[in-house]
Amino acid sequence: MTIDLEALYVDLHQHPELSFQETRTAGIAAGHLRDLGLAVHEGVGVTGVVGVLENGDGPVVWVRADMDALPVGELTGLAYASTATGIDPAGNTVPVMHACGHDMHVTAMIGAVERLVADRADWAGTVVVLIQPAEEYGAGSRAMLDAGLLDLVPRPDIVLGQHVTPLPAGTVGVRAGTQMAASDGITVTLHGRGGHGSRPHSTIDPIVMAAATVMRLQTIASREVDPRDVAVVTVGSIHAGLKNNIIPAEAKLELSLRYPNDEMRDRVLASVERIVRAEAAASGAVREPEFHTVHTLPPTINDADATARVSAAIRAALGEDAVVDPGMFTGSEDVSWFARDTGVPLVFWFWGGVDPAAFAAAVEGGTLDSDIPTNHSPYFAPVIHPTIEVGVTAMAAAAREFLG
Repeated sequence: MTIDLEALYVDLHQHPELSFQETRTAGIAAGHLRDLGLAVHEGVGVTGVVGVLENGDGPVVWVRADMDALPVGELTGLAYASTATGIDPAGNTVPVMHACGHDMHVTAMIGAVERLVADRADWAGTVVVLIQPAEEYGAGSRAMLDAGLLDLVPRPDIVLGQHVTPLPAGTVGVRAGTQMAASDGITVTLHGRGGHGSRPHSTIDPIVMAAATVMRLQTIASREVDPRDVAVVTVGSIHAGLKNNIIPAEAKLELSLRYPNDEMRDRVLASVERIVRAEAAASGAVREPEFHTVHTLPPTINDADATARVSAAIRAALGEDAVVDPGMFTGSEDVSWFARDTGVPLVFWFWGGVDPAAFAAAVEGGTLDSDIPTNHSPYFAPVIHPTIEVGVTAMAAAAREFLG
């Protein structure tokens, strides 16, 4: 029986789950993989699912899709829009939405596996399907590996992954070398001296210290990095104080840092630490600031030879004009841990989910950034067709390229 992929996608979209809470999604994915004849392992890295399709002697290909959603309230207005809520790590009830397209990733993966099963007379080898949790935390792939993934399945010869993005539907974007940036998430705690809001002279105000620090941090990318290079320093969150007439004792900054390579990472991290410590000293802080690394993600680097093979295979399946170079994305991914831990090549590509006519009109009108919602937007929603079909075809064609 053919799987109704549109119905699967709509169901997953309406029932998103936060990172490491993807129990329903994992169960659905595991059920489809079992129905397709795969040996299935569940609970690998909390909620991860692993399916193994053995088809004689030959190469081992790992194919990966992520499945977690985001704490975003959906504003698309679609008939199948999410109204779900969840509990975040702090215990807060939050809206939940597949604002990054991971529902599409799981759907396309199930479709690609279905196609590989149907065509198994034409290839030989082993396909290992990874349905990964918690990509949005940058922690899911590491959790699966640390849970003993390599003891459950054969080691790969290649790792493949894909991500839906605001390109025209029908288009696949892939490039050799750095496809996505490295990233660090860092929490900085600034220590002041609290007191009454009417007596600021008796305090060391960490809010003023934080404000000065945020402004100075912006000069790293604008004044310390060559304009021809790439670096991003974002302060995404500031927490300090509970009442207007109390100067708090501390302030917390949450930083997102991104860079294309280890050299730039070392430079940016050194600059961040220098500025934070200097601003604290300038404010008369009585304690040194504290730095806590929340996550570290390596750059997503596509192997040149393997990328050439994937590009040729997708062109053969979708047409000569289907594959483009999308440039390096400053977003980050944790898929590369699978390739790094096993010492094999990685190819990770993007495929479009935007109506081509709407995309072309936005390009012509110079309104691409304002009119075309991007990942993590409450308005992000890929068109169902042909996005599903292209994702299925691209993943199946890429996997077949490396199977005997």
